[in-house]
Amino acid sequence: MAGKSGFVKDAMTLFAITLIAGVALGGVYEVTKGPIEQATIAANNATYKEVFAEAQSFEEIADADLGGCNAGLAASEFGNVGIESVMAAKDASGADIGLVVNSYSNDSYGGKVGISVGLKEDGSITAIGIRETSDTPGLGLKAKDAPFKDQYIGKTAEKLSVTKSGNAGDAEINAISGATITSDAVTNAVNAALYYQQNYAN
Repeated sequence: MAGKSGFVKDAMTLFAITLIAGVALGGVYEVTKGPIEQATIAANNATYKEVFAEAQSFEEIADADLGGCNAGLAASEFGNVGIESVMAAKDASGADIGLVVNSYSNDSYGGKVGISVGLKEDGSITAIGIRETSDTPGLGLKAKDAPFKDQYIGKTAEKLSVTKSGNAGDAEINAISGATITSDAVTNAVNAALYYQQNYAN
């Protein structure tokens, strides 16, 4: 009988410890949630400014029809891509001057690569920024470097493709040496953004 009583006591003690730890963790989460969200917003805004330097502010487009766009992209030739959100790029007076499209491809060497693409109203690319990648340092991570990223600036093609020739045409991007898979993934994420602008932007 004493053994059973000890077991119940131990169980109650363990329950009390678990309850206290749970409440404490919940409190820590509530305290840190706000600062983490603010840091994420600040990082995203820095990327938006990087890809659309002319814009003074960015406002998420609530009725962007991401569901319809992603359904269309699922049937496209661009692989496992999608759009996560779309921001209106605004000038100092608050007038729309283009878009920042947050797109991704799950076909990169390290899995998902998430990017932001700045697009003027005429369809030209202002710049791209890498928001998320798990690719290999020295290879796929070179997608973050200017020699690769800057190739997209000013491109106006309906869609882009990757070439290994080193002599990219108007609708082509030179592949990163040794990282063609990453180059293709980033380019197809850009193509997803172009697809959104061409088919869903108002």
